Amino acid sequence: MGRAKNARYNVPFRRRREYRTDYKLRRSLLLSNKPIFTVRRSNRYIYVSISIPQIGGDKTLLTVSSQVLAKKYGWVNLKNIPAAYLTGLIAGIKALKNDINEAVINLGPAWSKRASIPFAAAMGAIEAGLNIPLGEEAYIDESRIKGEHISAYASLLKKNNPERYRSLFSRYLNSDIDPEKIPSLFIETKKKILEEDW
Repeated sequence: MGRAKNARYNVPFRRRREYRTDYKLRRSLLLSNKPIFTVRRSNRYIYVSISIPQIGGDKTLLTVSSQVLAKKYGWVNLKNIPAAYLTGLIAGIKALKNDINEAVINLGPAWSKRASIPFAAAMGAIEAGLNIPLGEEAYIDESRIKGEHISAYASLLKKNNPERYRSLFSRYLNSDIDPEKIPSLFIETKKKILEEDW
């Protein structure tokens, strides 16, 4: 049976149907008059960008890819929580160098409110000195930022399931990196980033 002729049905905008734009959130971001801090993740990398919302299309002020962590510091997994934090740290440093002092985080439809990756990146940018308002519940435990949970899992697998350990952490092992030492590698990499002349 067909739809009633007088039935009211509004077809959502294409970008909303594709889960690319949350228009309610978009409106609040526009009204804030502040740069937008956005985090995206592809199959390989994390991207942190800061842009100015404009009616005709946002103007991107800077973008940092986690790929820089591999190129400059030998970081292996480029889309986990520690990588997100370090990428956000670099983005925050670059933002301040470009006279960008504050931003608002844009989760959009791509992330849930409990997602760790975007908040880890924001925490990195905040440590760099960028002012990003975050609720207390958004902050991630420092042990997870350092990758202690990854280290603990690697240690457990190495003892109980060596084959799974070698498979899951093959990229680390092929790069002569001990996955159990990720927290110390994180601290070392963070120090190098802070000492870098960006």
